[in-house]
Amino acid sequence: MSKIKSIALAACLLAPAGVQAQASGNAAEGEQNFRQCASCHGIVSPAGDVIQRLAPTGPNLWGVVGRQAGSYDGYARFSGAIVAAGQAGTVWDEANFVAYVNDPSGFLREVTGDSRARSNMNHRLRGSAEDIYAYLAQFAN
Repeated sequence: MSKIKSIALAACLLAPAGVQAQASGNAAEGEQNFRQCASCHGIVSPAGDVIQRLAPTGPNLWGVVGRQAGSYDGYARFSGAIVAAGQAGTVWDEANFVAYVNDPSGFLREVTGDSRARSNMNHRLRGSAEDIYAYLAQFAN
């Protein structure tokens, strides 16, 4: 078994049961479709195991499932709108993740009530949001 598959299996077994049950997509498909995200995001465990190489633009997505929006420690380039959304209680569950990646600024306008809210993420995902969420759910803290 490859190192990446071993880490993914261990992360899946250690993740809270509720996190795994919430993922409705196909994690294997999500791994393939993560290439849409990889130019800005990576996945690196707290121990330093690299699942997807970190990119310099966006935050590490290890543990994003269940994380408060705009709250990744050590990442200072979040928009004010995403920080405000997180402070108002937005957490990355499947529904929020799918809505956000399909229309980042539209999602933030809706959850913050600010018609001028903008996301720093300017890419709209083209399908497979549920699959990518299922893939990321394997790497929950």
